[in-house]
Amino acid sequence: MIKITNVTKSYRNGDDSEFQALKNVSFTVNDGEFVAIMGPSGSGKSTLMHILGCLDTPTSGTYELNGNDVSRLNDDELARIRVSKIGFVFQSFNLLTRASVLRNVTLPLVYGGTPKAERAARAERALRDAAFPESFWEHRSNQLSGGMIQRVAIARALVNDPSLILADEPTGNLDSATGEQVLATFQRLHEQLGRTVVLITHEPSVAEYAQRVIIIRDGAIVEDKKNNQRRV
Repeated sequence: MIKITNVTKSYRNGDDSEFQALKNVSFTVNDGEFVAIMGPSGSGKSTLMHILGCLDTPTSGTYELNGNDVSRLNDDELARIRVSKIGFVFQSFNLLTRASVLRNVTLPLVYGGTPKAERAARAERALRDAAFPESFWEHRSNQLSGGMIQRVAIARALVNDPSLILADEPTGNLDSATGEQVLATFQRLHEQLGRTVVLITHEPSVAEYAQRVIIIRDGAIVEDKKNNQRRV
């Protein structure tokens, strides 16, 4: 699914010196894995997330997604990959607050050019996969609890049937009990539906829900280990 090879990402500081956010990072993620990438603030995990999500490109090294080298694509090509191959789940949800649940989940299909006749059925299937109750499908997102909003965001990430679900601190705005429910949803997507999930977090207690943990510090991978998954 993912092959990162010797990826380095450098930035220029104001004094024209160079800062390396990532340093020769290499790892693979197999189809259907649930992997947590964990590190403290400033470790390079956000830079790595931007590269995995095709929001940025490496300075050197390669990034292959489904066997295709996406590390050298132009902005338009990267945008097409983001729409068709990657489902994003963010800490801040990024929903339209006054739109219905169904409308929020349908929006990626509109942007992706899916025929109108297919949109409702695909949105409904994604909501069921995200374990979101049907009785709330017509509610506006500003009428929902934080945990329900995040499940809407997960459904939106699923609706284009992406190769990769990329979750950036998805429990950061939730209390611990609600966060556990969201993490249980990711586990179910991985175990029952075979989805590939990469979760970015700074919290060891969140990383425990993944089957594998990659730890990054100072721009380099310091540990890559199988995990004794914590269960809800």
